Amino acid sequence: MAVTIQPTRYAPSDFQSGLCDCCDDCGICCCGWWCHLCLGCSIASDMDECCLCGVNMAMRSVYRTKYNIMGSLCNDWLATVFCGFCSLCQLKRDINKRKEQGIF
Repeated sequence: MAVTIQPTRYAPSDFQSGLCDCCDDCGICCCGWWCHLCLGCSIASDMDECCLCGVNMAMRSVYRTKYNIMGSLCNDWLATVFCGFCSLCQLKRDINKRKEQGIF
């Protein structure tokens, strides 16, 4: 018997804020703009990853898969390559919202 659907703890959802909703949290926006590496290391720390590898498509995909966020590897690649700053801020905003909700 082949497994076609992986079990998950979370219902399918979208990110809790849009890719271009940087003004939803001006602190994250400023941190990402002025110290991109600091924000990347903060996200890596939140995800128990090594910040030396950088925040890239792989980390976004791992996060999206863990929380059953809809999307694809292609969308992750497009977001990180063409909207890297916005992608990074979106990921941090989503982490913070999930922490507030107690599901991170």
